[in-house]
Amino acid sequence: MLNVKEIHSYYGESHVIQGLSLRVDRGEIVCLLGRNGAGKSTTMKSIMGIVVPREGSVLFKGKDVTKLPLHKKARMGIAYVPEDRRVFSELTVEENLEVAYHAVRREGKWDLKSVFEAFPVLKKLRNRKAGNLSGGEQQILVIARALITNPELILLDEPCEGLAPVIVEELEKIIKELKGGVTILLAEQNTRFALSVSDRGYVIEKGRVVFSGSSQELTSNEEVQKRYLAV
Repeated sequence: MLNVKEIHSYYGESHVIQGLSLRVDRGEIVCLLGRNGAGKSTTMKSIMGIVVPREGSVLFKGKDVTKLPLHKKARMGIAYVPEDRRVFSELTVEENLEVAYHAVRREGKWDLKSVFEAFPVLKKLRNRKAGNLSGGEQQILVIARALITNPELILLDEPCEGLAPVIVEELEKIIKELKGGVTILLAEQNTRFALSVSDRGYVIEKGRVVFSGSSQELTSNEEVQKRYLAV
């Protein structure tokens, strides 16, 4: 479904992503691991087009989408959940969901009713302003907001950032329940969480892939854990 080929991305003259390649097959959950500053979020932004790669290509279902604008990628079926959540703080939970639903207009199983069935906590909070939610509630909202666009691929950037362990456990259950129904590329510094929900993973360091393998291989490889993940 997603094929990233030898991309090079920059912030100004700073060469952040240096020839990175990865793939995500339909129905998989694949994680992108690495220390803070390794290039995980820049990789996600490069795939989405927030940072446009200067070299290399991003293919979605075989089509080159490297330089397509964000709204066109969204309508093709790519949803992006940024690390800073970016809820519409003055809108209610329900209004946040409705804005996303009407902006993208893709047909599928997800609508307001099915989202509230899947996330009962959001149903209880449907009339509360998103800016008044806790960090964990906002994270659940932005995942639900991505789902309501009926995507084929979700780019999930650092979902555990700043969340209490009990909320991380809840998030783990939510992502496991989505498994198979939607394809996910997950960038995450919380290695235990990422490997518990993923099928495969890539480890990146200084904008390059330094190791890839199944979640089981990554879990059991002590050298990779110590050298690149500081576990």
